[in-house]
Amino acid sequence: MNIQIFGRKKCFDTKKAERYFKERNINFQFIDIDLKGLSKGELNSVKKSISINELINKDSKDYRKLNLDKIRSNDMKEEILLKNPKLFISPIVRNSNIATLGYKKEIWDTWE
Repeated sequence: MNIQIFGRKKCFDTKKAERYFKERNINFQFIDIDLKGLSKGELNSVKKSISINELINKDSKDYRKLNLDKIRSNDMKEEILLKNPKLFISPIVRNSNIATLGYKKEIWDTWE
């Protein structure tokens, strides 16, 4: 297993995800999504499991400021997400080519 957790230090669900893997002695890599964001390749890998629209935090202050509610093109949304990582919902947990959004214990149980 090659687990990566893209999350925020102050996010409750991110902390729960970290605790889940620590309790099971599963090694993971934590990436602070606000500092590092996702690379284009990582985003493409995540998009195989999660649609671009699901990744966007519609409650974010930047959502309306950047007019994402009016943009239809997924390519444009992807470009904006890559430049503004605070728009991602967290945590994004990735195991190779499989990804989940939020706390998904029942899916992670199948990874063991």
